[in-house]
Amino acid sequence: MLLYLGAALLAFFVGAGARALRSAYSEIYNAGDVAGDDPLRGRNPAGVRSRDHERLDLGEINAADVEASAQKVNERIGAGAKRALDILFSTALLIIFSPVIIATAVAVRIDSPGPVLYRQRRIGRGGVAFNVLKFRSMIVDAEPHGAAYAAIGDHRITRVGHIIRRMRIDEIPQAINVLRGEMSFVGPRPERPEFVETLETEIPHYKARHLVKPGITGWAQVKYEYAASVAGAREKLRYDLFYISRYSPFLDLLIVLLTIRVVLFGLGSR
Repeated sequence: MLLYLGAALLAFFVGAGARALRSAYSEIYNAGDVAGDDPLRGRNPAGVRSRDHERLDLGEINAADVEASAQKVNERIGAGAKRALDILFSTALLIIFSPVIIATAVAVRIDSPGPVLYRQRRIGRGGVAFNVLKFRSMIVDAEPHGAAYAAIGDHRITRVGHIIRRMRIDEIPQAINVLRGEMSFVGPRPERPEFVETLETEIPHYKARHLVKPGITGWAQVKYEYAASVAGAREKLRYDLFYISRYSPFLDLLIVLLTIRVVLFGLGSR
């Protein structure tokens, strides 16, 4: 009973904190509309305004402005602050969830044959490939015919896999990727090379998401469902480019809080 009460209180405070941060963010953003500049970037970049204040219109994006915004994320001062938050969030994640990590490793090992951790090639900043770490949630040799998106009710997912994917526990080992410097805690989710090759030809400005480090979580992850198609990837790109054009440590904190809500309620998982 106390466990349920504690979970309910945690959900309440996380939700309230996220709503307060979102309200403050909206006020700052709307103030920029009135003043004619962008308070989070210090200027008003043409072609990167969002009609709904959450995502960009791909048809109106100015590639040069997005690149300039990404450069500010990657410059020495901006990158230093983001790296500090990466180390803080990732270390806290590994320490706080160490009992969950141990329990998950044991459960994965017992549930089905195969390794506990799964390494998968993903595309990072600058188009450089790296191995992302995840708890294995599918059977071994789950893709005999090549890369495939996960589907609702996917038969390849193990019993433990259904649980850890729903709660996003399978993503926790990526904190190691963050500490290695291959990822950031917050950023566009890294995609598989097999899918990137197709998406870059099908979706305008898709390469722009590789201007910054990929993240464990991101604006697209807390605002949109799991994407399992070109159309879904196109929609998520609108959120990813919004994040790049509006980056600030404040926005990263907001995304982390919204991610907790997503995890608590298992939103958008497959």
